[in-house]
Amino acid sequence: MHGQVDRGEDELCRILLRTGCLQFGTFRLASGMLSPYYVDLRLIPSDPEAFRKIIAFYSYVLSATVVKRVVRIAGIPTAGIAYGAILAFNLAKPFMYVRKEAKEHGRGRRIEGVLLPGDRVLVLDDVITTGTNILEAVDAIRSEGGLVEDAVVLLDRQQGGGANLKNIGVRLHSFSTMHRIADILLAQGTIDERQHEEIMGQIIS
Repeated sequence: MHGQVDRGEDELCRILLRTGCLQFGTFRLASGMLSPYYVDLRLIPSDPEAFRKIIAFYSYVLSATVVKRVVRIAGIPTAGIAYGAILAFNLAKPFMYVRKEAKEHGRGRRIEGVLLPGDRVLVLDDVITTGTNILEAVDAIRSEGGLVEDAVVLLDRQQGGGANLKNIGVRLHSFSTMHRIADILLAQGTIDERQHEEIMGQIIS
């Protein structure tokens, strides 16, 4: 990445630190893996200025890649719903979201929103690690006749998620990667060598 995106990555790093979205410690991720750091982008919508900038970062990725290929945008709970709904509104695309589990009342569906057979759907989440949440969402959408070939995240932790999606025919698009973020934070002097090594030690791709 370069030019406009480089400046955006610098700003993303500042946002992650200012909002407390990046924390160091010992955390268990949704994948079940332990991590020495955690990125919690669910905090972003509570900060309107940061929220606007994050939406702009997503918009950059979408305009540069897949938005013309898809009919609908599907958010993944919980952070993917907030970002996906605004992006869908801005792009005049129908929005839907995929529950982690089918609800036990009503129609008992995992898909909330309109999905027609053959619709091309873009799946959107905040961060990807191994890709489990996106894989499950893709399976749910495909089981109801939707077509999924692309997924978008703000940040790729580079822990196998992209490869796992590729195995099922889904291209991953991300605004940035943890390798890039770690290098920028170290260059800014906002994390030390030990913290940089902790982040890099998690990266496998």
